[in-house]
Amino acid sequence: MDTGTLNGIIIILLIVAFVGLTLWAYSKGRRADFDEAAHLPFADDPAPERDTPDERATEKRHDKGGRKA
Repeated sequence: MDTGTLNGIIIILLIVAFVGLTLWAYSKGRRADFDEAAHLPFADDPAPERDTPDERATEKRHDKGGRKA
């Protein structure tokens, strides 16, 4: 088996893997899982009462004066 044949076999395997992965990713059965994963960054949003810069600065000042662990 020469290098050209080996390269051809590898390319065919990669194309088959790409098509299989694409079909798996876009299948209807996976949509719910991907929608859930898409919302994960929003799961641990900070509390709305701490959104102002003044409150965050006050919180940082209180943290500096605390006990050391």
